Amino acid sequence: MSQVLLTGATGLVGGHLLRLLQNEPRISTIAAPTRRPLAPAEGVFNPHDPQLTDALAQVVDPVDIVFCCLGTTRREAGSKEAFVHADYTLVVDTALTGKRLGAQHMLVVSAMGANAHSPFFYNRVKGEMEAALIEQDWPRLTIARPSMLSGEREKKAGQ
Repeated sequence: MSQVLLTGATGLVGGHLLRLLQNEPRISTIAAPTRRPLAPAEGVFNPHDPQLTDALAQVVDPVDIVFCCLGTTRREAGSKEAFVHADYTLVVDTALTGKRLGAQHMLVVSAMGANAHSPFFYNRVKGEMEAALIEQDWPRLTIARPSMLSGEREKKAGQ
């Protein structure tokens, strides 16, 4: 039985992944820190805080696998700094938390065209995030690079 750390569980990809993990018999517990609460579910530990780093710090039990589905757009984030915080800083913090808790495998959603040397801001940040995870020297690191993500998204306040 595996213990999982999942960030991004309130988003499009992370929400789908959470449902899959909940139905996977090989998964015993899921730690899913979020900024806003999830619906209560058996086997899911959901610390939540508007500052995701504070929710992430509440995850203290060992995990085997880390899934990071965090991501936004510069427009959604509101500024370059907020985008970097969401798509670089929080992803790296998720990975470091997973390593501290004993995880051997990190899986992260990045983006097609990610490149730390790209002239395009979005692709450059994604590439820098990937490079930071590679530098952490994970026993196993899986980087998914999808193109445009489509699907029903939850409307946020003010939209």
